[in-house]
Amino acid sequence: MRKIPNHGTLRMTKVAYPLGLCVGLFIYVAYIKWHRASAAQAFFSIAGAASGARWTQQAFSSPGSATRSHEVFYGIMFDAGSTGTRIHVFQFARPPGETPTLTHETFKALKPGLSAYADDVEKSAQGIQELLNVAKQHIPYDFWKATPLVLKATAGLRLLPGEKAQKLLQKVKEVFQASPFLVGDDCVSIMNGTDEGVSAWITVNFLTGSLKSPGSSSVGMLDLGGGSTQITFLPRVEGTLQASPPGHLTALQMFNRTYKLYSYSYLGLGLMSARLAILGGVEGKPAEDDKELVSPCLSPQFRGEWEHAEVTYRISGQKAVGLYELCASRVSEILRNKVHRTEEAQHVDFYAFSYYYDLAASFGLIDAEKGGSLVVGDFETAAKYVCRTLETQPPSSPFACMDLTYISLLLHEFGFPRDKVLKLARKIDNVETSWALGAIFHYIDSLKREKIPAL
Repeated sequence: MRKIPNHGTLRMTKVAYPLGLCVGLFIYVAYIKWHRASAAQAFFSIAGAASGARWTQQAFSSPGSATRSHEVFYGIMFDAGSTGTRIHVFQFARPPGETPTLTHETFKALKPGLSAYADDVEKSAQGIQELLNVAKQHIPYDFWKATPLVLKATAGLRLLPGEKAQKLLQKVKEVFQASPFLVGDDCVSIMNGTDEGVSAWITVNFLTGSLKSPGSSSVGMLDLGGGSTQITFLPRVEGTLQASPPGHLTALQMFNRTYKLYSYSYLGLGLMSARLAILGGVEGKPAEDDKELVSPCLSPQFRGEWEHAEVTYRISGQKAVGLYELCASRVSEILRNKVHRTEEAQHVDFYAFSYYYDLAASFGLIDAEKGGSLVVGDFETAAKYVCRTLETQPPSSPFACMDLTYISLLLHEFGFPRDKVLKLARKIDNVETSWALGAIFHYIDSLKREKIPAL
């Protein structure tokens, strides 16, 4: 049937078509419908990393733009830290020609850390498999073979004897290789401290939008873990680049741009390792003759046991006047000549994570749920108050005086003045501010640069 105009009105006129033409039209229309339906769900595959698995691209409609094609991809990052193993399942969407965005994150953590299984490697597999099941539940089946699966271990494994650490990593790799995800030869590794700092820097600048436009100001990153602490920022002053010691500068390529970052990780200056050093203990070794470790940084009334890196120590406080001064003196000894101070850092906006956040939240310096901003001097003020309170009454935590004093003096050693404002956040736009996002995103970006230069 076709419509014929007739003086401004429509009249229906029957037209006879040959049977063969009708059949041909039917087949053509059916093909067009099938082709469009297929195109909406089409997958574009390229060779993946060493495993030979596939990389997948899918048509994706963003809210308010149903006709725009978005590439959708996933990444799985295991964070094997000193106190726990965490899985991050990330979903990304990338509009054509634009920077990818994170559309969803799934997170789960298990304790203890991977290093706790150093003498019983087989037991480590159960927790890894449990976390892998989380990934299967949150990633569509069709994406499994194209989703990179990576584990990076931090200070907990860096502090283990090399042979024990490698056996743990080998067990994890065996579990990974039995999974349906994309697994490369480099899927399991111990992350060096610089990479940890750089990955956290990518995370915060990705989430704050600083990586989307070359001219925007980036922010610096301070991370305080259990075994190590990191500082990373993008220098704008040539003098910073020239004055930086060897090993404090690193190049990063992202989105076809190269960043020259100031980044350094201080192994042994994480909060738990620092506690041990302040107490006079040695990493990985019991106290001689099971000797009690005594410190003015602990509550004078406290006597008990503390476990660190699978070693249990007997510890106690000491009765004295001026606990803050005594504690600060001891902490200063531990930090002396161990931290490089760069002048430019005090002029850069910094986010601080992990134990910085936890301690600030515990003592009411920021909102425990939302985070917030404070000045460096707030840590010192809190430390003095808590330490002096110890002289008359026990605190909620025996380590409160020690930890606050340590953080205060560590920030001072980095070159931050008392009035320097720090932003403390556990999440930005409801995404965890750990290094995991930056690490998997950089991993994916490097793979795709190898395969799709336009990305």
